[in-house]
Amino acid sequence: MNKVFLIGNLTKDPELASTNSGIKFCRFTLAVSRSYSKDGKRETDFLPVVVWRAQADNCARYLKKGSKAAISGSIQTRSYDTQDGSRRYVTEIAADEVQFLSTKSDENGSDDVDFDDLKPIDEDLPF
Repeated sequence: MNKVFLIGNLTKDPELASTNSGIKFCRFTLAVSRSYSKDGKRETDFLPVVVWRAQADNCARYLKKGSKAAISGSIQTRSYDTQDGSRRYVTEIAADEVQFLSTKSDENGSDDVDFDDLKPIDEDLPF
């Protein structure tokens, strides 16, 4: 079974592109914290993620650097030959699902409410 679940933050804005046949895909890197190590410092892994088709459009539209996201998918490895003839290997997470865990208001801080400035609607309410 090849299944992975991750929660982390994007390290930079997602990049939307298309294959030669016109299928859209979106790439981003997710920073995922590990458990604390023996020396008490938390380590972080930076994992490349690829998302396809309509979900790719949504990721490109709503995610940005620093956004918190949860993904589920599988680990895939592919290879390609460079111009100098050497073979390169790429391991990445192919995301089947992406949940946006932070909202624009979370990231912008624009929904901060100062409760001291709020006035009661009706002071004659019985409770």
